[in-house]
Amino acid sequence: MRYAPGALPTDIELLGSWRAGDTAAGSALFERHFDALCRFFRNKLAGDGVDDLIQRTLLALVENREQFRGDSSFRTYLFTVARHELYAALRRGGRDQARFDPLVQSVHDQAPSPSTLVAQHREHRLLLDALRRIPVELQVVLELYYWEDLSAAELAGVLEIPEGTVRTRIRRARQLLEAALAELGAGEPELHSTLAGLEDWARSIREIAGRAQ
Repeated sequence: MRYAPGALPTDIELLGSWRAGDTAAGSALFERHFDALCRFFRNKLAGDGVDDLIQRTLLALVENREQFRGDSSFRTYLFTVARHELYAALRRGGRDQARFDPLVQSVHDQAPSPSTLVAQHREHRLLLDALRRIPVELQVVLELYYWEDLSAAELAGVLEIPEGTVRTRIRRARQLLEAALAELGAGEPELHSTLAGLEDWARSIREIAGRAQ
């Protein structure tokens, strides 16, 4: 596939070239979104589980690349696949696999081991820990909304639910996050400042959720 002179190829152009047999285009597509996948998994799993799920997600994309019809952005499709891989992993690792419900259980419920993310500021540590204590689907909602700047419409595609339901879940997620922060010992001024500037706090820890080891 020919790209516009001087312009970076779009995700869809790279995907088209990859489908046509250009393995370099596939590698470029993965490299472009690798940090986002790291962020998606890093605060939900510990140890080698992150690398394993990144590999599983990329393998699923390789095996099913012909199924993407372009009805949404490639990023939306990427996070949809990643979400399915995450939930499958949590079911495999849970004590009661048949009863895993991402709208009820948190990653802390499944595996209370600490996150592999290391934050220097107390507010950052509290926020990361609190996110792990709300239902995993609501954690996904907040992290994709604040870290990846996905719109409510894009989140609807990732979660495979109506956009109105997404907006309800964003509000519910913030309420539960506030409760989790309070339970973790955030004082009133600290709690207020963290929630009032949630978007800024979330974005300030976005980079440490990338390729952190």
